[in-house]
Amino acid sequence: MLPTPYVASLRVFEPLEAFDPVDRLRWQSLSADHNSREEEQRLALERVIFPQPPNARPDGAHILDLDGARYICPWSTATRCWAALESFKGQFPPPLSHFFISPALEEVIASGMDFADELVPHTLSETWVIPPRWFSIFTPNEREIGSDQNGPFSRARTTIALAKARTEKAHETVVGAFGIGPVEQEIENLLEWLEIFHPESLIELDYGGLAGYLSTALTNEGEDGLVADTSIEDVLSSLEGLAAADGAVAGRGYERLVRRWRSVQAYETAF
Repeated sequence: MLPTPYVASLRVFEPLEAFDPVDRLRWQSLSADHNSREEEQRLALERVIFPQPPNARPDGAHILDLDGARYICPWSTATRCWAALESFKGQFPPPLSHFFISPALEEVIASGMDFADELVPHTLSETWVIPPRWFSIFTPNEREIGSDQNGPFSRARTTIALAKARTEKAHETVVGAFGIGPVEQEIENLLEWLEIFHPESLIELDYGGLAGYLSTALTNEGEDGLVADTSIEDVLSSLEGLAAADGAVAGRGYERLVRRWRSVQAYETAF
């Protein structure tokens, strides 16, 4: 099992030439088959127990070799820790956040991050659920399921050019159906994030440890594990229904998606 089995990730892999020469030299020497996903999560758990400035050590990266080219997804640990801190603090009035995160711990997380607002993480993470907008980036034939030493896995991968085109279409569809609002804004934020990266990048949705929970939930419901996961199909069906002004079709797709992932979220309260 992965060290943090409740995390799913959306990762951008940029071509090696998109990085500065120092990073290119360091990442060119790494093996693409090293256990970067497990190592990233293990170090994240270590920082929970023994807090240290995220930028105090050289950061790692996920490596993808495909069709003779190398693609890199830096962990962006310091940036992601800082962004998570700011997001958490934004949920509370300033004095209340200190009841959950001490000023000393906040100083550790923010150490050396004077220009963090100018940095962009290559990875977005969610716990216990995957946002529907992430599924809208992919098509079913881009999905890969299987099992490895950590248990079941489910990943989908496409080019960033296709990802941006599909996200733009999803945004137009949602605006046409509901107008400007929170859902539309979330899709727009995703599109703005995608626009930042090299045009020849790849984007990957990794269920992470949620693949195991989803497989178990579907099996318990009499389904054939991950083979029965139609999350991508359901989101695309819902968007097609919205585009056609067919509320029944849109509703069925969305309800199937929500029902499936509600079973996964139930594991959070079971522990």
